Amino acid sequence: MSYLVLARKWRPKSFEEVVGQQHVLRALINGLDQNRLHHAFLFSGTRGVGKTTLARIFAKSLNCEQGVSSTPCGVCQSCTEVDSGRFVDLIEVDAASRTKVDDTRELLDNVQYAPSQGRYKVYLIDEVHMLSTSSFNALLKTLEEPPPHVKFLFATTDPQKLPVTILSRCLQFNLRRLELTQISDHLRYLLEQETIKAEPEALEQLARAADGSMRDALSLLDQAIAFGGGEVTSESVFQMLGSISQDQLILILDALLKQDGKALLAQSAELAALGRDFHVVFDFLLSALQQIATLQLVPDLEPVEANSPQLTELAAQFDPETIQLLYQIALHGKRDLSWAADPKSGFDMTLMRMLSFQPTTPPEVGDEPLKKSPPPRKPVVSSPPASEAMTTKSVSVSTSPAVKQALIEPDIAPKPQIKPDVIAANEPEPIDNTLISVDLSPANWTQIIAELKLSALAHQLAENSALVKCEQQSVYLSLSPELGHLATDNSKQKLQKALSKKLGQDLKLVFADADTTFETGPTLAVERAEQQAVKQQQAIESIHNDPTVEIIKNTFNARIIEHSIKPID
Repeated sequence: MSYLVLARKWRPKSFEEVVGQQHVLRALINGLDQNRLHHAFLFSGTRGVGKTTLARIFAKSLNCEQGVSSTPCGVCQSCTEVDSGRFVDLIEVDAASRTKVDDTRELLDNVQYAPSQGRYKVYLIDEVHMLSTSSFNALLKTLEEPPPHVKFLFATTDPQKLPVTILSRCLQFNLRRLELTQISDHLRYLLEQETIKAEPEALEQLARAADGSMRDALSLLDQAIAFGGGEVTSESVFQMLGSISQDQLILILDALLKQDGKALLAQSAELAALGRDFHVVFDFLLSALQQIATLQLVPDLEPVEANSPQLTELAAQFDPETIQLLYQIALHGKRDLSWAADPKSGFDMTLMRMLSFQPTTPPEVGDEPLKKSPPPRKPVVSSPPASEAMTTKSVSVSTSPAVKQALIEPDIAPKPQIKPDVIAANEPEPIDNTLISVDLSPANWTQIIAELKLSALAHQLAENSALVKCEQQSVYLSLSPELGHLATDNSKQKLQKALSKKLGQDLKLVFADADTTFETGPTLAVERAEQQAVKQQQAIESIHNDPTVEIIKNTFNARIIEHSIKPID
């Protein structure tokens, strides 16, 4: 006896054996049990999700000798003949090979005759969207007023190509792509019945390669059994699919974290030596980056991948912005892979791009990084009085070369530590002695915040925070209660780091209610909102005062819709 492939051997013969598609099964089962049967059904979905399988089970349920029900007996003559494809009243047509109108007319000539053996004459037309326009026109009249003993079952992978006149006369069921767990669990069950050993990771890779299609998964399983000599192992599946193992994927991500270019190229060379398909490698890398990003933003999500512990650890070490950047680079690298000199060089270039565009590690405290100084003070750039000129001259002679350089190039040199007596000679005493320095005050708070380079939540937190007071090295900020969700640990840490770098001092941010002794300063968001409101009012007034607009209003009896007016920057 010839070998029967798994996709045919394990084809479901009842609704209970169908994997997934519960939204379709519920409607079909209730319709059969309650005898509420439409004359035309359309099953749509991608390949291998069960369109024709459901249609055959439905036809068997209609013609079972035990009666119409959702649970055909499976042993009567009608049921066995439907399962074997020999039931005379089940007419299966491949529309892809019979697209002409003459084929459709020949098919419909026998519609008027009663079924030979069963209760209903069932027409199962696969890939119905391949019919010509003339064929659809010929089918339309019969579909609109069919004989009571006829049922039409249509299957298609592209329902958009069907005329609306056909769609409106059918009950439409859209079959969904199967999930990874549904496919892998079903493969595990089949292998247990076949008494074939299989590794869980291998089944997961087969399920992923099937891309939502159970038939593709069973075909790949047949191939994996033959490739592995009667067993399904991870190594044989990786070789067969040209994919990458989870250990290799973790090594690549770890090398990206450590910015180790040598290790990355070594992993790429190993993948090439193993004959891996770099298009598939890109898919696995994109999937891993997506999972890391999900773990970072939704940490309470239940893990669904076998390598979740490693990914969870990487998610804690990678910066979220870096993961988003790496994902985008990998996406572009996969798109441009066909244009590279060869797949390996294209993959290597993508890895090098990931290293080049990653944010560099900030310098240590002892490395004296260059800080941007605040705008130069008036005594430095203006002509001081004679007494002040003498003071300035004496300072320039006695100060160190580093301070001289800071006075000449304030934008690039490190900020000098000016003595208190020099400050007293050059500018008046600050009114508020609690401020850390003249670089931070309620007056220039919004300007300093606008110059910080922040992103995401930290950017919104900075724009909506108001300066309350400064004591020693602590900066007290206030935030509206409705915006409290912005003050996460990560966003506060980034704002504190950026502000400390801007002012050249180690600061500590404290979010608290405004102190009654101090007046809460403005926020950048409020200032921008006020500026926008002023611009909006000016734009409305300019429209109302425009003589041309006045002429149009009088000529056409028109009116101005103020909310449609937008200021032009």
